[in-house]
Amino acid sequence: MTEHLSIDAFVKAIRFDAQGLVTTVAQDAADGRVLMVAWMNADTLRQTLTSGDVTYWSRSRGEVWRKGATSGHTQRLVEAWVDCDGDTVLLKVDQTGPACHTGAATCFFRKFQ
Repeated sequence: MTEHLSIDAFVKAIRFDAQGLVTTVAQDAADGRVLMVAWMNADTLRQTLTSGDVTYWSRSRGEVWRKGATSGHTQRLVEAWVDCDGDTVLLKVDQTGPACHTGAATCFFRKFQ
């Protein structure tokens, strides 16, 4: 079962935390790898859904952060999903270049044993 939502309904389905943020998982649309986890507020989520250019909220810098604005390693939205509780967003993206600030393809390159 897949429920299709308008932009307004999608944003309303989100339960933002006390800081107005929602955990967001970026997944490679082509191969399913989890690329990174970041945060969005209502404005950056709406901007992403409208433009297709994935835009996050940087907690460390306290500002809007369009992925790849300085590095060129952009994310283009393919699909957006919200989980059943409304507290996590899944973005399926086309990633250009590495997703991680370390230069790794994904932020998940360390594994227990």
